[in-house]
Amino acid sequence: MSITTTIAQATGITERQVQATIHLLDEGATVPFIARYRKERTGSLDEVAITQIRDQLAQERELEKRKEFVLKTIDDQEQLTPELKQQINEATTLAIVEDLYLPYKPKRRTKATVARERGLEPLAQQIFRQEKADVVALAEPFVDPEKEVTTTDEALQGARDIMAEWINEDQEIRATLRELFLKKGVIRSQVIKGKEEEGAKYRDYFDWEEPVAQVPSHRLLAMRRGEKEMVLMLTMQPPEEEALAILEKKFLKGNYETTNQVALTLGDAYKRLLRPSMETDVRLVTKKKADEEAIKVFAENLQQLLLSPALGEKNVLALDPGFRTGCKVVCLNRQGDLLDHTTIFPNAPQRQVEDSAQTLIALCGQHAVEAIAVGNGTAGRETEAFVRSIKELSSLPVIAVNESGASIYSASDVARREFPDKDVTVRGAVSIGRRLMDPLAELVKIDPKSIGVGQYQHDVDANALKQGLEDTVERCVNRVGVEVNTASQELLSYVSGIGPVLAQNIVEYRTERGGFPNRESLKKVPRLGNKAFEQAAGFLRIRDAQDPLDRSGVHP
Repeated sequence: MSITTTIAQATGITERQVQATIHLLDEGATVPFIARYRKERTGSLDEVAITQIRDQLAQERELEKRKEFVLKTIDDQEQLTPELKQQINEATTLAIVEDLYLPYKPKRRTKATVARERGLEPLAQQIFRQEKADVVALAEPFVDPEKEVTTTDEALQGARDIMAEWINEDQEIRATLRELFLKKGVIRSQVIKGKEEEGAKYRDYFDWEEPVAQVPSHRLLAMRRGEKEMVLMLTMQPPEEEALAILEKKFLKGNYETTNQVALTLGDAYKRLLRPSMETDVRLVTKKKADEEAIKVFAENLQQLLLSPALGEKNVLALDPGFRTGCKVVCLNRQGDLLDHTTIFPNAPQRQVEDSAQTLIALCGQHAVEAIAVGNGTAGRETEAFVRSIKELSSLPVIAVNESGASIYSASDVARREFPDKDVTVRGAVSIGRRLMDPLAELVKIDPKSIGVGQYQHDVDANALKQGLEDTVERCVNRVGVEVNTASQELLSYVSGIGPVLAQNIVEYRTERGGFPNRESLKKVPRLGNKAFEQAAGFLRIRDAQDPLDRSGVHP
């Protein structure tokens, strides 16, 4: 089955649309560009569908690379049969490939390895056939003190160790058990003895169980965090009797002494080898699913934040609230430039209410302030109530602003570059004010995961979270469009086809030449070639351009 067909079946998108999208992605086109300007080739696929194809394509190509490695490794061992090659090539998941590879995978020294070294594999083969025989008589010829096999019991134990490995490496049984673990597995969470007080925040999970197939992402991530902090002990297993019944049906063939030896082996193979391996697989599958669900929620929250209504170009007074250390106050002009800053102490313990009020009244008059932004962090409610109580400022709108990540920004390289001679507290207050004026332009300066858009964002896969949140920022930036003559380097870097290096080149070029009169002049920027121009131009705006189309989203 081709990659195109596999992706089409996985996503429910037609093969023609998938093929067209893959071609565009391989040509270097970005998701926003394909979604807006290549509708005729993709059949009007939106950004979500294109992103789905891109991610599935990366996954399928990773699978193909793994198949190539496995085939080469087995071939180098001179054990690659045509049947095995076909099975590996037709495998649809990484789990199937790994199951097929397992018997040929370089192993650490196991019980079965030791038993083979002691010459017990022929005994294991005789028993595994389950023919009528006296097992003690079968084992006697293999007793050899020189090989550290001193009794028939030791010989039989070694044979069972070898059979256990064969059972563990059976590809069909692994697939069947994996399905059982996913469908009928139960996740059990228990508190580690003595950790009750230390892990009080996980009290809900001290004695908890529910089906693996139904556990919501937030609950799984919470339990895994409790396990990581060594407060909880987690297991994910189906009823043992059902798993053993599957093994018995597959491997027990008669009712002889040899059959009893195989039956003994099944319990050992399941508890020592198969159960831990299947549980690891299920943990990976459920974690990936929980990550995807959590990242989807984070991305939706981030999008709402980025696309919050912008106040626009207004003179703004912004406060970063506090108690003991006071409230940092900044005044910004309509372009977001810092005009003035100070600190007031209207809250406990100082309660300098009158002096603080007079300071704000004076600043609002001096800088013709049109709106007041108040951070919603510590002391946010108290500070907002104080500002609203000032009669002289009652005509000005007072707006609470989400300040998540403002402290991250204030200590960042971006903030130091913008305000090299200002304290981190001043930079944080500036960020709050600018978020009111243009949330998108300000929030792109912060690592998306530092904006605080989800409860368990530090528990999900870091690379998947980064990709998901960056996709969201890119989608928002390109949906809104960017004024190329005023946008920050950080904002420009999210424009389709540009990235950090070209964004820096654009800013340096406009600083030296005084801005861009039209879109065509962007081609003079170092390293901004035709391909980058094609990807970016439609998302860039030049407000004062002579050609009205350069002020629009119409691609040149």
